[in-house]
Amino acid sequence: MLPPIIPLFPLPNVVLFPGVFLPLHIFEERYRALTRDALAGDRIIGMALLRPGFEGDYDGRPPIYPVGCAGVISHSDRLPDGRYNIVLHGLSKFRIVEETTEGEYRRARVEALTEVTDASGRRQIKDLRTRIEGLLLSALKATEVQIPGSLSDEDLVHALCQYLEFEPAERQALLECDGTVARARALTEFLEMQALLAQHPTGRRPGVH
Repeated sequence: MLPPIIPLFPLPNVVLFPGVFLPLHIFEERYRALTRDALAGDRIIGMALLRPGFEGDYDGRPPIYPVGCAGVISHSDRLPDGRYNIVLHGLSKFRIVEETTEGEYRRARVEALTEVTDASGRRQIKDLRTRIEGLLLSALKATEVQIPGSLSDEDLVHALCQYLEFEPAERQALLECDGTVARARALTEFLEMQALLAQHPTGRRPGVH
């Protein structure tokens, strides 16, 4: 359960997904303050993607996409100079209802977007996993990709959405899908498109960061 107001950490190229771990290096003063406050409280941080054109107002409050994903700090190291290395564990999607105006860093009132997959949905994701793994093995070659068999179908979908070489807006679109089944379908379509592009001399090959 998310608290009604959470701190926001907007970035230009990072989208967090539920259940996925995200390492972050915290160096800006405002986000050091955010991290200190989070560690002293519920350890929750809301990741949000900056909209294109943010550069001119990066130090202010440039526009962000309204749907993000909150994570809980599962590990933290404070460096001697005050910077932090932390790991966020994706917790829940959220929609921004209203941003607050006070404080050193951005905060927002949010509503949690809970995703529940029923038995029928889990069967669909399982079937899609077979197709997804086939696309990965075809594009990356079996020697370059290893998919843990212990990783659940939903966790695999979310991990691939976060770590494959998609454009930030593509990752955002995957996050905004209405549930994991729709996300798995969209991921499959993206991979099929990348497989086609990989056959063209100027196509971009899919790969893991």
